[in-house]
Amino acid sequence: MKISVCLLFLLLTTAALAQTRPDLVTPYERSQGRQTATYAEIIEYYRRLDRQFDQAKLMDVGKTDVGQPLHVFLLAADKGFTARPDRVTLLINNGIHPGEPEGIDACMMMARDLLLTNKLPKNVLLAIVPVLNVGGCLNRGVSRVNQNGPETYGFRGNARNLNLNRDFIKADAENTRSFQALFQQLKPQVLIDNHTSNGADYQHVVTYFSTQKDKLHPALSGYMTQTFQPDLDKVLTAQGFPPAPYVNHPRDTPESGLLGYNDSPRYSTGYAALFNCFGFTLETHMWKDYPARVKGSYAFDEAVLRLCERDARQILANKRRADAAVSQQTTFALNYRLDRNKTDTITFLGYEAGYKPSEVSGLQRLYYDRSKPFTKRIPYQNTFVADLELTKPQAYLIPQAWSDIVALLKRNGVQMKRLTNDTLITVSAYYLDDYRTSPRPYEGHYLHSGVKVRTETQRLSFYRGDYIIPTNQPANRYLIETLEPQAQDSFFVWNFFDSILDQKEYFSDYIFEDTAAELLRNDPALRQKLADKRAADKAFAENADAQLSFIYKQTPYFEKTVNRYPVFRLERPR
Repeated sequence: MKISVCLLFLLLTTAALAQTRPDLVTPYERSQGRQTATYAEIIEYYRRLDRQFDQAKLMDVGKTDVGQPLHVFLLAADKGFTARPDRVTLLINNGIHPGEPEGIDACMMMARDLLLTNKLPKNVLLAIVPVLNVGGCLNRGVSRVNQNGPETYGFRGNARNLNLNRDFIKADAENTRSFQALFQQLKPQVLIDNHTSNGADYQHVVTYFSTQKDKLHPALSGYMTQTFQPDLDKVLTAQGFPPAPYVNHPRDTPESGLLGYNDSPRYSTGYAALFNCFGFTLETHMWKDYPARVKGSYAFDEAVLRLCERDARQILANKRRADAAVSQQTTFALNYRLDRNKTDTITFLGYEAGYKPSEVSGLQRLYYDRSKPFTKRIPYQNTFVADLELTKPQAYLIPQAWSDIVALLKRNGVQMKRLTNDTLITVSAYYLDDYRTSPRPYEGHYLHSGVKVRTETQRLSFYRGDYIIPTNQPANRYLIETLEPQAQDSFFVWNFFDSILDQKEYFSDYIFEDTAAELLRNDPALRQKLADKRAADKAFAENADAQLSFIYKQTPYFEKTVNRYPVFRLERPR
């Protein structure tokens, strides 16, 4: 690896540019790579660029949980700062985890250098989120015990202690809601989310994972995997940053093999994929020194920008094709899992690992020997298959009572209309027959999983103002992934509909005994169902309350809304 030569070249280049404009030296550069900029310094720096260059604009795009606004910094060669169909929009997100700040500093320098050299691409709108997690950035200190610099940095959780890279569906944070609105306004074709990795030791400074290829429309997936990524890897290698896939390994050390990352819609790239935007989560290695990580981030972000410039026409055409296809697509795959039967190999630059007695416990511990680097071909599994396929309805119907769901859908660009009259409509209604709920909270929620549903055709009353959502729109994948309760990150999974799981009316045993007896006398079919259930279930036969409850559920008194999912499917005419 010739990283030191590359770093020297990049440092000299940016230093030379900065010397021509001392007022544009970044806090990172002033500290000689020891510090990352504070939140106040970041925003003031971008304001300075905005004031001094017509091709740059800093915008306040919404709220964050800590009370400060969320910003986006836009760079356009023609000074046009809105998304247009004739140019690619590249969105770079920084500081979702402010303890991983390389992208923050790299983007400040890259923006300056593009403006000073007048090398902004004419066919790309570059949009940089300086810091998504503003509260975490303000909560400055040291919290990543194994990280090699900078001296101080922000915290992973936001002002509500939420991990924002798990928030892209539930959108609990104001930060995320503002980001979603920005995303739908810009409609980017390509996304970068800058991060820092931890875990095993290895030679690579730059690792990354892309949007899971098997979830993308073929036009996007084919181009991303066969053209964009190979060329990106070549550029990074030529610049001294040979990349590897994100180091996600099933056993102790990476040479055991790497596994692709299942970026479900709760994550930034998984969310972007719902709208036919392919993305990259950059993970520089936390054990490398901070300047190496910043320069690796700079190299990665600039390489992606130049590939967007080179292939803008193809990227735009692929996005249009995918949007049109998804609008008409009828069957959708859900809940992807790794296919362990498909294995490729990649070149990996690692260090030999071994075991020795721990000075803490006296037991064996893992260590890596940096005096013994290696280059090996190692296994890589990155093929995912769907566990579930669903056919979309003609439309979804959502009662207006579920206003929080409607707000989420609207913010994410879903087109809908409201009923103008009260009406009876025949729909498919789901009943939630089974699910598991996590015993501990995860990001403020007790997630459901293993969801099983049954479907009943019912004629139900809908009211003036209720919502009907057609499924002939580019947001179809977002609709399916959020509204179908079995989907991995559906709104049901994230507890948005838990109130339907509560029964509201019950019976008094001693009174209902007489009613149940009369029902059995007058209904031979019900009497037989009860007998069959007793014969098949000994515990049931010995439980009087269970038998009364069984009969109660067969009567008109039992509420039909218990466990009935309140998003209804208007099926296609057969």
